[in-house]
Amino acid sequence: MHHLSRKVQPDGSPASDTLGKNREKTSLRRFVERFSKQRGALVALIGLILLGLIALIGPSIYSVDPTAQSLLERNTPPSVAHPFGTDDLGRDIFSRMISGSFITLSAPFVAVTLGMLIGVPTALIAGYFEGWVDWFATRFADALFAIPSIMLAMAIVAVIGPSTFVVMIGVGVLMAPRIFRVARAEVLYLKRASFVEASRTIGSGPFRILFSSILPNIMPTLIVQGTVLLGLGVLVEAALSFFGLGVQPPDASWGVLLRRSFDNLNVALFQSIPPGVAITLLVLVFQTIGDGLRSSIGRESREG
Repeated sequence: MHHLSRKVQPDGSPASDTLGKNREKTSLRRFVERFSKQRGALVALIGLILLGLIALIGPSIYSVDPTAQSLLERNTPPSVAHPFGTDDLGRDIFSRMISGSFITLSAPFVAVTLGMLIGVPTALIAGYFEGWVDWFATRFADALFAIPSIMLAMAIVAVIGPSTFVVMIGVGVLMAPRIFRVARAEVLYLKRASFVEASRTIGSGPFRILFSSILPNIMPTLIVQGTVLLGLGVLVEAALSFFGLGVQPPDASWGVLLRRSFDNLNVALFQSIPPGVAITLLVLVFQTIGDGLRSSIGRESREG
């Protein structure tokens, strides 16, 4: 597989720096053009931006208190007053969906960021130096990778205790071995590339090569991987919250709402539709954006 930034030159002279910057600008421009032609990915990205805005400013626009209870309006079907109906305590489901969207969106982003902070530096060092460091890191990642995702996350939460913060940590640890494997494979390939050999020739040290030459070239792959893992993060957070090991009351996420609706399926089936559909669509959004990024980066690499 070729890479979008493979044309980055090693530090050598002001002329080469200028040429490298010009090439980076050209590559970025062509990438944006190709991604904008991915209509499905573009629509998904717009939808994600809108959802982010709803999570941030939605509670101030739709001012119904998501925690306000009205036992006289328990399990009320959708209406003008309550667009998604009410739950078994008479709380407005639409308001709870809006308030829960912030946690549902932020948890996977924090988790993937944590996974990157753990997996990428480990992969850079293990892949570049190899030897016993690579052997130990790879075996440890394989051991974590062999454990089913949800079971690993549940074990971490069970040991530390259920909370929103712990869920983010658990999902982040879950992401780390997946990111490590992808990043390590890229490092093993790029460490033998001509521009890395040129950097060694002019006297660049290992860590300068890793962070100034190799890391920028694996970033496109990591961005694609991270975007796809965001969808997995949504599913894991929802599953943990569904089993009572994730977000705890009075906070709410879409997984919590799905769990509450599960207890009332016989009397209020409509309660399960908004969180269930929203979780499914959000996962599809991340997958579609990831596919669009992968396709755009792949085209740019082949043409570059």
